[in-house]
Amino acid sequence: MTSGKRNLLIAVIVILVVAGSLYSFFKGTYNQFVTLDEAVKSSWAQVENQLQRRYDLIPNLVETVKGYAKQEKDVLVEVTNARARVGGATTVPDKISANNELSGALSRLLVVVERYPDLKSNQNFLRLQDELAGTENRISVERRRYNEAVQTYNVAIRSFPANLLAGLYGFGKAAFFEAPAAAKGAPQVKF
Repeated sequence: MTSGKRNLLIAVIVILVVAGSLYSFFKGTYNQFVTLDEAVKSSWAQVENQLQRRYDLIPNLVETVKGYAKQEKDVLVEVTNARARVGGATTVPDKISANNELSGALSRLLVVVERYPDLKSNQNFLRLQDELAGTENRISVERRRYNEAVQTYNVAIRSFPANLLAGLYGFGKAAFFEAPAAAKGAPQVKF
């Protein structure tokens, strides 16, 4: 074999190795993004399952409270309106915002309940309150899992050199499920 043919063969081999390495890198990075994106979507689906469970409990809770607390119409309307906004939300950020609003309205409803001892001893109300508390705990767990999946995904698409490919492939930053601003401050206790 002449040195020219040998040099050409070496150049072709080097080009094939580099091309194969680049192909593997691009394919591996893309597949990692897809896997992480699907993990975020799956985690969000679990959050939505629990939010739907809470959404379904609210009419029963409102009806039970309505019978005892007729003069608390404003709070009941607020819960009903917040629930309607949850039902109408279509994007993840809108759903997060609407659910944060619903959480606040439910908290205010439970404060109102404290004023009605007969309601607090009603078995149907107690069962609904227990179901709601359990659902809120499950929402909290699924929210944490969702935020962990979002963090892993966001780190992957923002890390160099993968960040260069993330934009090329169309993978954007995912939104965290954050607590509303009102929940971040310390509550005021008045005696």
